[in-house]
Amino acid sequence: MLTCRIHAKEDLRIEDSALPEAGPGQVLIRLGAGGICGSDLHYYYEGRNGSFVVREPLIPGHEASGVVAKVGPGVTRVKPGDRIAVSPSHACGQCDYCREGREQLCRNMRFLGSASIYPHVQGMFCEYFVMGERQCYPVAADISLGEIAFAEPLAVALHAVNRGPELLGKSVLITGAGTIGCLTVIAARLAGARHVAVSDILDRPLATARQVGADRTIRADREPDALAAPQYDVSFEVSGSFAALKSCVAAAKRGGTIVQVGTIPHEPMPFVVNDVMAKELDLKGAFRWGIEFDWAVDYLSSRRVDVKPLLSGQFALQDAVEAFALAKDKTRSTKVQVVAA
Repeated sequence: MLTCRIHAKEDLRIEDSALPEAGPGQVLIRLGAGGICGSDLHYYYEGRNGSFVVREPLIPGHEASGVVAKVGPGVTRVKPGDRIAVSPSHACGQCDYCREGREQLCRNMRFLGSASIYPHVQGMFCEYFVMGERQCYPVAADISLGEIAFAEPLAVALHAVNRGPELLGKSVLITGAGTIGCLTVIAARLAGARHVAVSDILDRPLATARQVGADRTIRADREPDALAAPQYDVSFEVSGSFAALKSCVAAAKRGGTIVQVGTIPHEPMPFVVNDVMAKELDLKGAFRWGIEFDWAVDYLSSRRVDVKPLLSGQFALQDAVEAFALAKDKTRSTKVQVVAA
């Protein structure tokens, strides 16, 4: 079978691998669609994602759908032929954070397609892969495998909104109009936000944000005054830009909340702490997701959300290098996926 591996910075290879076997409690899955995430781009183009450095060949890919090929002994949750969303999160279920219901903070987390630990946890950009049955979510609805693969990034957006205060009737700013930014627009709408504004420095992402429900879009590089005055109850910094975080602080009303979702690449960094103090801002982090993955699958399968405007293209697995190149170019794409040939 074909497998995509990142060996080092800008060194991505499509290699032949042995077909894995499903053991007790495991499921053999044929890749349906796998979305290329920002972290995958960082691993490929930089050889690292923040502080997580590629130290051995890494199979990327943590947002995927698939079709069940075989099941191992004892599996009852899915059966061969089922179309599924795949959770990349394998929390231990035993540490203090897991017992408190915050599995995304698990002390022993194994998150697919991540170099956060060594040996690395391999991802899903391969024709077939094996997963524990509790990470498989059958989807009976008539929905494409490409749409199902949005469960993971939608869960990120739902968790971000869940980390903030109640949004009913609130004004919301989202900095960054990529996949997570646009999905955060959708999540904020689901939560009852009265007004949703989105900022970015590119026109195409902003057009997509309008398509999925943003009331206002702002070219941050051309309209600096648009974010200079306090006007938003809740801000979600999704772009991973320190300049955008400063804009969130400036645009926040007194007593407002800022939720940091994006990964800012370089630390330490300067920060206007006095503004946080004087305006009594709540600054929160949102890391991955927990129960929100279940919600995301339900929202997608019931078609309460429409993610089709975000899908910019699909490439066969053997064309992964071309897929990564398009995914990197935000003037041409939002979400790019690889699929099994």
